Amino acid sequence: MPARAHDAGDCSGGRSSFVPAGSVELVIFDCDGVLIDSERLAVKVDVLVLHELGWPLTEAEVIERFVGRSDRDTRAAIEAHLGRRLPDGWDEAVEHRYRQAFANALTPVEGVLDALDRIALPTCIASSGTHDHLRFTLGLTGLYERFKGRIFSAEDVANGKPAPDLFLHAAERMATGPAGCVVVEDSRPGVEAARAAGMRVLAFAGGLSPAGALEGPDTIVFDDMRELPRLLERDGGV
Repeated sequence: MPARAHDAGDCSGGRSSFVPAGSVELVIFDCDGVLIDSERLAVKVDVLVLHELGWPLTEAEVIERFVGRSDRDTRAAIEAHLGRRLPDGWDEAVEHRYRQAFANALTPVEGVLDALDRIALPTCIASSGTHDHLRFTLGLTGLYERFKGRIFSAEDVANGKPAPDLFLHAAERMATGPAGCVVVEDSRPGVEAARAAGMRVLAFAGGLSPAGALEGPDTIVFDDMRELPRLLERDGGV
């Protein structure tokens, strides 16, 4: 199916100025749901784990509440809802279940390997996942070496998405100003974080989050990762 890309923030009726010619200096990728197709697997684990804790949620409710947020923020939200602290070792037990699911079925997002091969711009990752999670999952899919040394985690900053801290940290480490960055995201917290950082967004709606949840200013929503290079280069960005 061809991508249904549109400029969510362009109401001019003319050619989009989303990516002015030559203005893109850095492409910042989220990881889960953008580079690796992990969120479909993780949400199923989340539903089971939350049910065991006494908080039955549907997959749609888990996506709305937690996808795109850091482990730290997710744990805090669960404890606030339950009114008690989670037991010692809970994080490690859940991570083990994620790893089992990922080891059995994790793949790159369809079309992303071809897209990465066609993008000549500098790239990096800014993910809500921990560095340990990123090493494991990117390693499983053969993507770790491609981004090694340019991988940033919510562990690196005080506030995770939807705060802008992580994207601003990644841009600073990559010696690029926010105006020169385009973020590729797939969750509402992620796109909100990118906008708050003053960055433009290519919002991928080919995963779990509906397109309507991703739309907003300075944003193009698309649903086929193979279209990503074209979306970057159409205004001379590549």
